[in-house]
Amino acid sequence: MERNSNGDGQYAILRGMDKRYNYTLVNGVKIPSPDNKYRYVPLDIFPSDLLDRLEVYKALTPAMEGDAIGGAVNMVMKDAPDKFTLSANVSTGYNELFMDRKFMGYDFRNILSKSPYERNGSQYNAVPADFSAAAVNYKHKTPAPNLLGSIAVGNRFLHDKLGILLAGSYQNTHRGSNSLFFDSEAVDTLRGEVLTKMSERQYSEQQIRCGLHSKIDFRINEKHKIQFYNAFMNLTNVQVRDVKSTQLTIGGYDPVAGNATLGYSTRSRLTRQQIFNSTLQGKHQLLEALALQWSAVYSKATSEVPDNVTVPLIGVMENFRERKTTVGDASRRWEHNSDRDLSGYFNLVYHTVMGAAQVEWTTGGLFRDKSRSNFYNNYQLRPADPFAEYGRDFTDYTQIRWTIQNPRGSVASALNYDATEQIKAGFIQFKAETKYLEILGGVRAEATNQGYSMLFPIGEDRPDGRQKYTDILPSLHFKYKPKDHINLRASYFRSVNRPGFFEIVPYRIVQEEYQERGNPDLKRAIADNIDLRYELFPRSSEQLMVGIFYKMIKNPIEYTLQRDAVRGQDIYYSPGNFGNAKNYGLEIDYIKYIKQFGIKANYTYTHSRITTPKSRRIRNESGDLETINVNQTRPLYGQSAHVANLSILYKNQENGIDAQLAGGYTGDRINTVSQFLDNDLWQKGFIQMDASVEKTFRNGLGVFLKANNLLDTPMEVYMKNTNASNAHIPHQDLPGKTLIRRDRYQRSYLIGVRYKF
Repeated sequence: MERNSNGDGQYAILRGMDKRYNYTLVNGVKIPSPDNKYRYVPLDIFPSDLLDRLEVYKALTPAMEGDAIGGAVNMVMKDAPDKFTLSANVSTGYNELFMDRKFMGYDFRNILSKSPYERNGSQYNAVPADFSAAAVNYKHKTPAPNLLGSIAVGNRFLHDKLGILLAGSYQNTHRGSNSLFFDSEAVDTLRGEVLTKMSERQYSEQQIRCGLHSKIDFRINEKHKIQFYNAFMNLTNVQVRDVKSTQLTIGGYDPVAGNATLGYSTRSRLTRQQIFNSTLQGKHQLLEALALQWSAVYSKATSEVPDNVTVPLIGVMENFRERKTTVGDASRRWEHNSDRDLSGYFNLVYHTVMGAAQVEWTTGGLFRDKSRSNFYNNYQLRPADPFAEYGRDFTDYTQIRWTIQNPRGSVASALNYDATEQIKAGFIQFKAETKYLEILGGVRAEATNQGYSMLFPIGEDRPDGRQKYTDILPSLHFKYKPKDHINLRASYFRSVNRPGFFEIVPYRIVQEEYQERGNPDLKRAIADNIDLRYELFPRSSEQLMVGIFYKMIKNPIEYTLQRDAVRGQDIYYSPGNFGNAKNYGLEIDYIKYIKQFGIKANYTYTHSRITTPKSRRIRNESGDLETINVNQTRPLYGQSAHVANLSILYKNQENGIDAQLAGGYTGDRINTVSQFLDNDLWQKGFIQMDASVEKTFRNGLGVFLKANNLLDTPMEVYMKNTNASNAHIPHQDLPGKTLIRRDRYQRSYLIGVRYKF
């Protein structure tokens, strides 16, 4: 799992590949993402208590949507039970981080959900009174313990024809991290980069999750079944980022004398993400050999970031004494986006016999109409008194008086756009089975029509854009069963990876660490995938799987840091296609039980290579600085060579005890591709260890305890070289490497009770 800013697992990593190369299904249906830029769906928005099981697919069949190179994740939600069932659980816990420091929050319930532009019209000139002080009314406190709870009830009615399941979940947790980040730049022909600024950041996040889930199925008779699924998921993330920055190359930096120029910045950000999905499905046995399956799907995902405020202060350190001085220019921005999907699935399945083989023919299609809208407005504020000093003229941010530099906001931005996408797909698939052999194959065709329209263009070359293409995606899978407990598998499939809606819009925006911009020339990636696997099942609860895989990826989408062609001092973080990549590797999966003790382990090795042009600075014959292009071969962006998981299990059904100690290792991988040779940013490999134990009593009551991040593993980003100019910089403790970022989350604990009737 890839972790978010507070250390929680957020995105699935399949075969060590970046999250963009897989997709997420809910009950076999793709849903839109609330993310304002990307297609992938954050798994942490789904309350785990509503989940029945998680299915992982690493090879695609013609009946599956084709935009996954790494694989697909299907979240199968709880179904209606065969008899009356009531289950509930409640738990509480705490994060060690807030035993060492206070939680920083603000009055997020009283901020303004709409900007002055939205509330009063496009011709309105905003005044300071239009901006709420709640967004900068910061408080330090000891957070309340985390609270989590869920309830589910289900039964069957009308002589078991009608099944109903209703479930709900609520979580209120406090998380955070202590983060260190270094800005850097390439200087002259020096190897590596010179660190220019050190930022010490403290994140405090309150996360409020709630989920509602209903599943109704009606068995008309043995041949016809209809089910209706509805789900609503909400994640409200309230974050405060408090930063102290130290200038390392300017402003009189002298670590011996304790002198430096400082900068302070506090940002308050509320992010509210929601997903609603409504799926009506039917299964009909029309004839003895002919079946019909269909789905009608409505989904909507939204994200709102209202009144995102950043207030900077200038500071100074003299003789090791730090103090804040004057106020810099602040910003307040409003963002929201919505993503609506209308989808229809239609499959016909026909069974026949051909010689000794049972043959299943499937044909079907998909139509999806997707529309997205994106709104952005930013206000620049300047202190009314530029000489007002902290501690003398004001003591908190609510006392600062502002003037509005752009009273109508900045809606003339590429971040205000509408986007559409239509996917039309059809496939034909066969599956032939004999006693020892199963062959599944066919072809899928997917036609994509994706485009955008900027609402307030300001001279961009392409304020409107559209991409149209059709992909033919064949696949063929063999399964040979020489013995009842042995399978030999071989698979080939072709798949794609489409650009996100936001990625092809020619936008520019300042994000967490870098300026970002879109790329309207971004192409889809196309991959040919081959898998071979040996499977052994000695007993029902034991397995050994060994496989190898190969992926040839044309035009993979990668993010790089590139200097602007016109303004060389501007560096942008931008997506692009930089060549072709090859991924191949080995997978091992093992489960073994000895009485009550078990071991579950898996390991994936991936050898990844792509050759792309890089910049290198040299001195020419005249002694002038010159930049030349050279080719460099490196792993694919986001690709880990080594991924491993190991769990020690204890299951004693007689005594109702279930315990697990789980460790996961994700190897080094490129975090950001640099424009300069050997200056890529790498995320250091890490081990995450978690533990859980549960005791269940015969009356249906159970108690459980969970502990996460037992090793207090940090997230670290580094450069694979050093520069002599950084010798005096603090926290550079990675031998032979330059530390760029380090996030620490500390341990978290959870204790609770559950009941099932």
